[in-house]
Amino acid sequence: MSDDKKKLGTRAPLGVKKTVEAGKVKQSFSHGRSNTVVVEVKKRRILKPGDAKPEAAPKEEAPAKEEAKKAAPAPKKEAAKKPAPKKEMTAAERREQVKELERQAEQDRMRREAEAREREEKAKSQKAQDEERRAEENRKAEEEAAKKAEEDARKAEEEAKRQADAEKQAAAKPAPRGKAAPASKPAPKKSGKPAGRPAPDRQRGKLTVNRALRGDGGGRARSLAALKRAREKEKRAQQGQSGPREKQVRDVQVPESITVAELAKRMGEKAADLVKSLFNMGMMVTVNQNVDQDTAELLVTEFGHNVQRVSDADVDIDTSEDVDPEDTLKARPPVVTIMGHVDHGKTSLLDAIRGADVAAGEAGGITQHIGAYQVTPKKGDPVTFLDTPGHEAFTEMRARGANITDIAILVVAADDGLKPQTVEAINHIKAAEVPMIVAINKIDTAGANAQKVREELLQHEIIVEAMSGDVQDVEVSAKEKTNIDKLLEAINLQAELLELKANPDRDADGTVIEAKLDKGRGPVATVLIKRGTLKVGDTFVAGPAAGKVRALIDDHGRRVKEAGPAFPVEVLGLGGVPSAGDQFTVVENEARAREVAEYRQSVLDKKRTTAAPMSLESMFDKKGSETITFPLIIKADVQGTAEAVVNAVNKISNEDIEVRVIHSGVGAITESDVTLAASSGAPIIGFNVRPNAKAKEIAKRDQVEFRYYDVIYHLTDWVKQAMAGELGPEIIEHVVGKAEVKAVFKSGKKDKAAGLLVLDGVIKKGLHARLTRDDVIVSKTTIASLRRFKDDVDQVEAGTECGAVLEDTNDIAEGDMLEIFEVEEKERVL
Repeated sequence: MSDDKKKLGTRAPLGVKKTVEAGKVKQSFSHGRSNTVVVEVKKRRILKPGDAKPEAAPKEEAPAKEEAKKAAPAPKKEAAKKPAPKKEMTAAERREQVKELERQAEQDRMRREAEAREREEKAKSQKAQDEERRAEENRKAEEEAAKKAEEDARKAEEEAKRQADAEKQAAAKPAPRGKAAPASKPAPKKSGKPAGRPAPDRQRGKLTVNRALRGDGGGRARSLAALKRAREKEKRAQQGQSGPREKQVRDVQVPESITVAELAKRMGEKAADLVKSLFNMGMMVTVNQNVDQDTAELLVTEFGHNVQRVSDADVDIDTSEDVDPEDTLKARPPVVTIMGHVDHGKTSLLDAIRGADVAAGEAGGITQHIGAYQVTPKKGDPVTFLDTPGHEAFTEMRARGANITDIAILVVAADDGLKPQTVEAINHIKAAEVPMIVAINKIDTAGANAQKVREELLQHEIIVEAMSGDVQDVEVSAKEKTNIDKLLEAINLQAELLELKANPDRDADGTVIEAKLDKGRGPVATVLIKRGTLKVGDTFVAGPAAGKVRALIDDHGRRVKEAGPAFPVEVLGLGGVPSAGDQFTVVENEARAREVAEYRQSVLDKKRTTAAPMSLESMFDKKGSETITFPLIIKADVQGTAEAVVNAVNKISNEDIEVRVIHSGVGAITESDVTLAASSGAPIIGFNVRPNAKAKEIAKRDQVEFRYYDVIYHLTDWVKQAMAGELGPEIIEHVVGKAEVKAVFKSGKKDKAAGLLVLDGVIKKGLHARLTRDDVIVSKTTIASLRRFKDDVDQVEAGTECGAVLEDTNDIAEGDMLEIFEVEEKERVL
């Protein structure tokens, strides 16, 4: 029974069915998809003898083949028109045809290369613009990504959770009949594009700002520096500068010694390159080691730079050539130095001006430091005062005060007149070429005679105004504070005439007045600013010491933030104790300060080691071993006092004994000082300083002598006594008689007796005697016994004969002379 209707649920009848037409191919894809495509059949070309060989043109160039195909049928058309038999091409024609084809192919190739270069340049330009735009977008997206980071992370977690749930449901659901299970289904082949949405990466965690900026690809975004370098490279390429940059040639200053790192910095090269070059020269050095000037010059020349040889002296700072322009100068206070003889009232006069008692704080009532104070009178401008010592030992400090001052006040006591230190102060003032004001002090005392002082000043070419001269003189009394206002008026008048100016708007430049080592604050220097303004935090160099200003303290003990011209201030923050009188200069950085300080220290070391070169002549001229050396170690509270003490003790030396100061310094007596004293056998003199506990312990163990002083008179007196004791008592000989040997005869078994004729004085038994022969000393002896005829006598007077036995000598001959003398021991005084 047959039915034409198709029944439900039944399969199609089996049979042969044409599915694909000829010349087509059916393609099958996943999920039951298919496609039918037409297959292009490429016909094989058969070459004939008249055709051109394909090797004549490049295989990769299709346009050349098309031209050949167009050119090949041309003879056939002519043959169709003319029934003449086909004519074959000659070899020359074939060669010409091949050359034409090659020429056309070369033109096409060059055209395509030009188009390719143009496309590449456009692509590069577009790429740079895209990168720049992408960087701008990244910067903008950074703010938005920060806000959306949490939301994106939450969405990613929800999506991962939904995907996990979907996978669980798919695994739990049974596979439909007629289809394979998902587990046995083969995975589709990977293609260039993903088929669906990729599953989230659970191991990556939360979405961060950096991950959001990188995008899905996970690549790192280019930095702004990379983009800048790319733009510069593209710009150079467009300008035809595709190669490396042109090397910059520098002028390199090469001192006598320089580190490799500093030389590399001046050359603008890598330090590693310099080390490598030195290694090739056979020198194993590091970047921190020094090389000499010749080696540095070789390196500079090798790297193509210009050499400028400089000496170490060029490292130092020379402020004399640095002159400020006239329009930058402003008025400044005058610097006034008070000078004169000791105990003539210099410090008392300054007390009266300051309204403070300074002299009471000085040991023995004499000034032993340079004091610096700034005073502002009730009617007048500020004035800076320097108080210098008057004792003869402080000559250098007094001269230093005269060299940094604008006005000098010479203090002379009306009852005492001019003294040696007064004359010395006058000479310092004249050498410094500064104006002078004479202050005749102590006019309230009995015996005061101001006119006598004025007349004594005439001997030194100083003519005061009272005697028709040009030097101001003021009669004052520091004790009663008489005429102090007149003295201040004279100072202001002199300052107006000088028109003192300085530039405050620059780096500070000054002079170290005094320096010391404070136990709690470290090295401290009193500095007088000449020009500029010194501020807290400035880097400076003072002599061989460098540092950074940690604090500034004025003369009243108050902290200040800055100090202007002619302002005395204590500076804290030094790396060492400078010498009084050293130059104080602010520099640009710490490296420059260290460089200058190291050079100055090397100069001092060289000067100290070569200060007294010894030669054979000087060794013999100096009496050699006959001169006794008296070693000393001196420690003082400030640098200027240490210098004064050293100079004072050196003046005590004479040809019999000389002082040798092994070490002098500033600050408390330390363990190293005691150790040095123990090894050299020298006493330690402490001037206004004391030893620490450890130094006392070592001194007690090694039996080192300490001497403490605060007045320089007492110190020099003790040194004189100690040196005299080292020499011992002074021996004085008094000649009492002379005699001539007339005969020599035996006295006992071994001794000889001399028959003498007394020529002068007397001969006494037991006295010392010298036996001379032809004015040459034969022996030194003693009169053991004296006989007059057969009697023993104690003395024989001139004009008589006697016999004498000389102790410890038998070398006696007729004609010898005998000199008899007494020995007196006297205490030695230096």
